[in-house]
Amino acid sequence: MLGVGRRGPLGRDAGPEAGGGASAAPQALEEHAAWVVLAGARGVGPVTFERLLATFGSAVGVLRAACETGAVPRLVEASAAPDAPPALTAVAAATVVEAAAEPERALAAVRRAGVTVLTQRDESYPRRLRQVELPPPVLFVRGEVAALSPAHAVAVVGTRRPTAIGRATAGRIAEAVGAHGASVVSGLAYGIDAAAHHAAVRRGAPTVAVIGGGHEHLYPAGNRGLATAIVAGGGAVVTEFAPDVAPSRGTFPRRNRIISGLSDATIVVEAGARSGALTTAAWALEQGRALFIVPGRLDDPAVAGSLAFLREAGPEARVVAGIAELVEDLGLEDVGVAWAAAATGDARSAAGLGAAEALVAGALRRGAGSPDELVAATGLPGAAVLAALTTLELRGLVVEVLGRYQPTGRLADCPRRLPRAMGQGAAGMPAV
Repeated sequence: MLGVGRRGPLGRDAGPEAGGGASAAPQALEEHAAWVVLAGARGVGPVTFERLLATFGSAVGVLRAACETGAVPRLVEASAAPDAPPALTAVAAATVVEAAAEPERALAAVRRAGVTVLTQRDESYPRRLRQVELPPPVLFVRGEVAALSPAHAVAVVGTRRPTAIGRATAGRIAEAVGAHGASVVSGLAYGIDAAAHHAAVRRGAPTVAVIGGGHEHLYPAGNRGLATAIVAGGGAVVTEFAPDVAPSRGTFPRRNRIISGLSDATIVVEAGARSGALTTAAWALEQGRALFIVPGRLDDPAVAGSLAFLREAGPEARVVAGIAELVEDLGLEDVGVAWAAAATGDARSAAGLGAAEALVAGALRRGAGSPDELVAATGLPGAAVLAALTTLELRGLVVEVLGRYQPTGRLADCPRRLPRAMGQGAAGMPAV
């Protein structure tokens, strides 16, 4: 947790007007806390932050300058670059002056939210995010900081109003990513984002939610329970916005660049013509990250944006041709687990499968093929059946043909007499 505000606010020689005087307290903030105060000032983004630090040498230096006479025009001038106009308006500069005069307001919001603060000066700042142009100066994190820098990370994004197929596809992709030890990154929005997070949580894989506002204004409110589950599962909820910042139209594009920046690759599942997921896709290409897009039916509004982006991006965007193919294209580890124990009666340990996968495998062997038939045969929820099918498909044990699933590989070769555990219903089983 950030230890902030211990030394009091900056400045001396208080004056009566903004920019015309300084705070009455003479002591200086620690640099780490000064980053929080400066980054939290309205109108200060990564460009402005970087230019101000370049001029004044430190965040403490910026805030001290903001407490001096004539601070507003000086800050505006300092935010300019040799070949670029000032990044800071006079109105935004006045907010920096206000923040410098009352730094405790920003620091109290951080303490109240109970979040961990990471600055670019911290070793635990996400390594992938350091590599992008103008990364966020400060991150506010609830959950495991280590979840922001896993060995492999894949973003799964899409529309807030997905089709049933799109929602299921997002879950299958997230399940596959989690099964191969990668973290799932998304934006906690309704629709595709939520489906991806839920699938990762069910799988027990860490997932990271990047939100478009401060932690005190978590949006959408309907996903608060999901956010809690993400943190409880070893993941994290992260934002570049101070806890008291409400989400707005302008905050979500900034959120989207962090989603792609935290990931090795971004996968767009469904995106309409104006979907914000297309902004994430554009950021992924801008940041030099891999981009994959799930194609859809022609003239389907749900994928109009996806298809248009594929047409415009050309070879820079790759098509998702299947779950197994996607895993290979992402360069994730090949599971390569055999179905060696299927015929010995040890269904739960066969290929490392859990109870749900064993039940679905048994139902497939008995002739069930569609997801609806598998739900009826196993008694499992639809989402659990789809997750199990993804796992079996990844292991080369199931193949989809014209909307139906059938055993393949060693599952097709093993004897028809299956272990009883694979033929029983779901009664008495733990929730999946």
